[in-house]
Amino acid sequence: MRSKNWRIILVGFVLIVMALGFYFFMLSIAPISNDPAALMQTVGTVSGAAIGISLVMIIIGLIGKKA
Repeated sequence: MRSKNWRIILVGFVLIVMALGFYFFMLSIAPISNDPAALMQTVGTVSGAAIGISLVMIIIGLIGKKA
């Protein structure tokens, strides 16, 4: 029987919340930037990578380890 690793699952959810918070915070700053389109492209790439990593962490945590 495998046991879920709740620490990794929790960190994955926290990372998703932080990535979304970063995205929306930068969305509010973008209008005063010199190049808002490039800024949001970079922010979207970074947020997407962080969310992808967190989803992998959640899946690994749900699979768990052998007890």
